[in-house]
Amino acid sequence: MLMPKRVKHRKTMRGRMKGKAQRGNFLAYGEYGIVATEPGWITSNQIEAARQAMTRRTKRGGQVWIKIFPDKPVTAKPAETRMGSGKGAPEYWVAVVKPGRVLFEMGGITEDLAREALRLAAHKLPIQTKFIKKETETQNGGEEQ
Repeated sequence: MLMPKRVKHRKTMRGRMKGKAQRGNFLAYGEYGIVATEPGWITSNQIEAARQAMTRRTKRGGQVWIKIFPDKPVTAKPAETRMGSGKGAPEYWVAVVKPGRVLFEMGGITEDLAREALRLAAHKLPIQTKFIKKETETQNGGEEQ
């Protein structure tokens, strides 16, 4: 499971998920990917489940890149605990995802296989996503976006 080796602050505030993704909003490595269309938290377990679904569907062919990392700790108080007595202990780690963020990329396989593998991965995630593929220079007139 993904989690940071060490962090400066053990407990963080929940924060807000305003606006669109400023970073990680284009395909950097592979030809195909899935991009988030709504904001949300994705846990390390969900990222791992999606990764396993993709690699099993492709029979470990091609390459998979995970473009998000769970670096935010989420705390929880034990069950049946009275109010007060401070904040709970860190329970799990999440990646904060905004609309437009590329979550996973794939390369080295056919489009049909990539589309199916990424569809299975998207079912494991708590947010809506869409399939994207890299634009070639001939399609957009050779201009850089």
